[in-house]
Amino acid sequence: MTVIDISPSVMQFLLAFIVVGPLLGAVAALLPAPPGLKGRNPDQAVLRHGVTVTGAVLIAAIVLAVGFDHDHPATMQATTDISWIPALDVRIHLGIDGISLPLLVLTALLTFLCALYSYFKPPAGPSPKAFVALVLVLESGTLATFAVLDLLLFFLAFEMVLIPMYFLVNRWGGDQRQAAACKFILYTLLGSVVMLLGLLLVGLKSGTFDMVALATDNGRGLTTSVQVIAVLAIGLGLAVKTPMWPLHSWLPDAHTAAPTVGSVLLAGVLLKMGTYGFVRILLPVAPDGMRTFAPYLAAFAVVGIVYGSLACLALARTGAKGDLKRLIAYSSVGHMGFVLLGIATMTPTGVNGALFANIAHGLITGLLFFLVGAVKDRYGTADLDTLAGATGAALYGRAPRLGALLAFAAVASLGLPGLAGFWGEMLTLFGAYSPAEGLSRPAFRTFMAVGAFGTLLTAAYMLIVVRRVCMGEHALPARMTPDAAAPSAPDAPQAPATPGPPQTPATTPAPAASSTPGTLQAPTTPGASQATPAPQLADVQPYEAAAWTPLVALTVLAGLWPAVLLGLTDPAVQKLLSGGKS
Repeated sequence: MTVIDISPSVMQFLLAFIVVGPLLGAVAALLPAPPGLKGRNPDQAVLRHGVTVTGAVLIAAIVLAVGFDHDHPATMQATTDISWIPALDVRIHLGIDGISLPLLVLTALLTFLCALYSYFKPPAGPSPKAFVALVLVLESGTLATFAVLDLLLFFLAFEMVLIPMYFLVNRWGGDQRQAAACKFILYTLLGSVVMLLGLLLVGLKSGTFDMVALATDNGRGLTTSVQVIAVLAIGLGLAVKTPMWPLHSWLPDAHTAAPTVGSVLLAGVLLKMGTYGFVRILLPVAPDGMRTFAPYLAAFAVVGIVYGSLACLALARTGAKGDLKRLIAYSSVGHMGFVLLGIATMTPTGVNGALFANIAHGLITGLLFFLVGAVKDRYGTADLDTLAGATGAALYGRAPRLGALLAFAAVASLGLPGLAGFWGEMLTLFGAYSPAEGLSRPAFRTFMAVGAFGTLLTAAYMLIVVRRVCMGEHALPARMTPDAAAPSAPDAPQAPATPGPPQTPATTPAPAASSTPGTLQAPTTPGASQATPAPQLADVQPYEAAAWTPLVALTVLAGLWPAVLLGLTDPAVQKLLSGGKS
């Protein structure tokens, strides 16, 4: 069934345009704007160009999804197959199925929303020309990763995103951006070199680099020892990008230093490339090798779940001076642990859960980074102690819509039933309860129990964040008038270290005004015992609402109607795990 009947040639053109269009747009962004499109100034013109190109790609992706044959999601559609390097039998082979289509649409959507957000709030840094060009190159590489069906093309697309992300962090990032960018590029390049060796091993030993042919062969043309080596090499490169514990240490630094849109794209899109490689390449091409390493992959996954949650709890506690962006980054380590656990089960239930969790994480964590960026813009900091102690009435009282959205994203991230985050984690745990034949059930049920415990830790730190940032600290005022202070002096708590006490004593001079945007200032009138009302912050702006509303709506839609996504992925996963047989 197709919503609109579109000819195969048009579908081929749409997919080719989706992959190549952003690359052409990046080249055009570096050229002078035509006279009729200059706008108020060159910076505005190039930012508008970014919105136009990413918008056109998003429209093409939606039309492609509408024209997709939903009755046969396991069949590769919109395929293009052209010989590129005959000597190596490398082909320009493009196509989509129920596994890659949702990731393609998610990438196009998040990149468009980032371009729209940047048009109204450009990141501080060098020329917007370079910024727009880098975002478009990043989009092209990511879309190509989900669309190509040749191992060497997959590697080229996989690597194509590294340089743009490096410069986005290094040139438009915040504190410690150079160290974070270097750490990101070194980790990912090292993993990619090892992955290339594994891809070459598979291609040379099997006689083809075609991913469809390799999946259909289902490892029958590769010995068990070759499969084990291939899984170890390719899996290492994919695990770095995912990121899997203990190869995750580049991620918190990169997220903390990256600009808002860089964090959104890194969490919402780039991390999915690693898990997609596990599903698209390793599961069907080297099933025996995956079966050998599946228990170890699951063990690393559940350690990552617990470790990420404990790191978030440590950052969220009072006095830890935890950065909210860094906390969300560590939460990604835990969430991607669920994705890896689902893949390690090697069952349709677990892999479907992993793919669902992939999409849910992209929507929810993308929204979280947008919101944290907005909070940081308003307060001038993402330090949790400052946000909790210096906000007066906190977000609920000072920017209620922004506070409500942050609370919504937090409860979605902890897996509240009815929202997108719930289904992926639940299916992953069900898959671990009954793993594939040949895998140890007691071991995987232990992993399931540890993963379930991780969901409780996730709920704990997310609720702490909501309480502290959205509601503020609820300590009793320490500075009061002498008359008011006398009866309660023995039980009076210590004054908070952050600026902005609710009351100022009559005999104590008012503290100097804080330079931090949005902090509460004490009253200066001698003898005043009433707290000065917390100054209001700018609530959600129209351009912010435009960028965030689609993510909220899709999070609710996927949570209430999971069959929309599972109906696409399940037939394709069944075919992938059965050696190309539907």
